[in-house]
Amino acid sequence: MSSDIADLARGRRILVVEDEYLIAADLCEALQELGAEVVGPVANVTAALAEIDKVDALDGATLDVTLGQEKSFEVAAALRTRGVPFVFLTGYSDRGLPAQYGDVPRCDKPFDVQTLLRAIFR
Repeated sequence: MSSDIADLARGRRILVVEDEYLIAADLCEALQELGAEVVGPVANVTAALAEIDKVDALDGATLDVTLGQEKSFEVAAALRTRGVPFVFLTGYSDRGLPAQYGDVPRCDKPFDVQTLLRAIFR
């Protein structure tokens, strides 16, 4: 990993919202190796909102668009209200994203952590 990517992650508190265990585990491990403090991972909207309320400050977040039978848009709204940058992770096209999130970066699965961090902290 390049040093600029490590600089983006180091010391940052990043919420990971992902319902696929292996993706969540790999993402958390990669972020931690870069020096980020990972919040989560959490696999549903209720748990994500609880983490947002519980944590003093977040520097960024990754949101899987589809969490089982629910969408992460309520989480996106809570993050936006708090001014926390985030990126949507999806294995699907952007047709399912509401218009108000058209400006939010999206990383298609599979993704690499460098691209993800650049998208969050652009």
